[in-house]
Amino acid sequence: MVEAIYGEHKSFQQIAEILRIFQSEGELSLVTRVNKDKANKLMELFKSAKFHIESSCLTLGEPLPKDSKLGKVIILGGGTSDFLVASEAELSLRWHGIETQLLMDVGVAGLHRLLSELETLEKASVLIACAGMEGSLPTILAGLMPQPIIGVPVSVGYGVSRKGKAALDGMLASCAPGLVVVNIDNGYGAAMAALRILHSLK
Repeated sequence: MVEAIYGEHKSFQQIAEILRIFQSEGELSLVTRVNKDKANKLMELFKSAKFHIESSCLTLGEPLPKDSKLGKVIILGGGTSDFLVASEAELSLRWHGIETQLLMDVGVAGLHRLLSELETLEKASVLIACAGMEGSLPTILAGLMPQPIIGVPVSVGYGVSRKGKAALDGMLASCAPGLVVVNIDNGYGAAMAALRILHSLK
C-alpha cells in the first residue's frame, strides 16, 4: 500500500521534506488534497512530479504496473459534483496497479442511467459509490449487485445535507446488508478498502 501524504493542512515545505524522504528510500509518492499553488511549487522542485487537477492529487514516480489478476474496480458518482472525490479514489487505485473505470452521473435523479450500466457493473470485482445529498446511491447498488460495495459520502447538498453528514448518516443507516462506508469525502480511504478486498481475493 502506497502511504498517502495528506496535503491540505501541510505547508509546501512540509510536503517537500516528506517527498525527499520517500524519494531517497525509493518509495512511490501520492499527495492527496493539494492545491494548485502548492503543486506548482512542488513540480518545480521535483521534476518527475505530476499534478492531477481532477483529483487535487500530486504523484511522484511511476505507478505500479497494472495487475489484471487483482480484478477491476468501478467508481461511480451520483453527479458531477462528486467528481473530485471519485477521481481521488480512481487515481489511488490506478497508482497501485488496479484496473479502474469511472462512471459519473448515475445517481437517483437519473436512475435509468444507472440501470443501463448494470451489465458493465457486473464485470467489476468491487464497486465504490460516491454520493452527496441523501447518499442513497450505494444502498441502491447494494440491492442490485452482489459485489462488495463501498459508499463514500460527499459533502455536496443543500441545507440539511450538512456538508455530507446526511449522506454519511443515510449510508450508515442503509437497510442493504454488507455495505461498507468510509468517512466524508474520503476517496483515498475507499480505494484502500477496495485494495484490501482485492488482495484478499487474489
